[in-house]
Amino acid sequence: MATLRSFIPAPALEWRPLREGDLAYVAALEANIHAAPWSPGNFRDALAAGNCARVGEREGRIVAYGVLMLAPGEAQLLNLSVVPDARRQGLGRALLRLFIDDARWLGAEQMFLDVRVSNAAAIALYEAEGFALVARRRAYYPGPDADAPREDALVMRRPLQSSPLPVGP
Repeated sequence: MATLRSFIPAPALEWRPLREGDLAYVAALEANIHAAPWSPGNFRDALAAGNCARVGEREGRIVAYGVLMLAPGEAQLLNLSVVPDARRQGLGRALLRLFIDDARWLGAEQMFLDVRVSNAAAIALYEAEGFALVARRRAYYPGPDADAPREDALVMRRPLQSSPLPVGP
């Protein structure tokens, strides 16, 4: 049965570059989302290195953010996060697609990412967007506290050719 809420459109979302003034807020969001969060310094370093960093803002509030690193011929998704109360609205998929487009536009031929083996929702998203498992990093991620065991990461890859590869001679 449909509810009144299902007929109310979500407020518009604006994607924009991550700015220096966002760092403390984004780091606070990060601390609430991730077991091993990036620090404000990690985000600052990403900006200083020239990485592509974006936020999604709705009604003046950042609800999604991410960082993409580019290297010759490839891109590495370093961070893609959506605040808990804005999940299941397609924001992670939209941001991932923006980063894929950025990487293509900047000449990357492939894109990589690491994801915790326990993050089933993210793995399903990445697979649906064309990423495939290429490796496993044992004990890559720290646990949520010092006594928790480390967690493996899956390394996933997606080709980024802008047009189909030619077939035949």
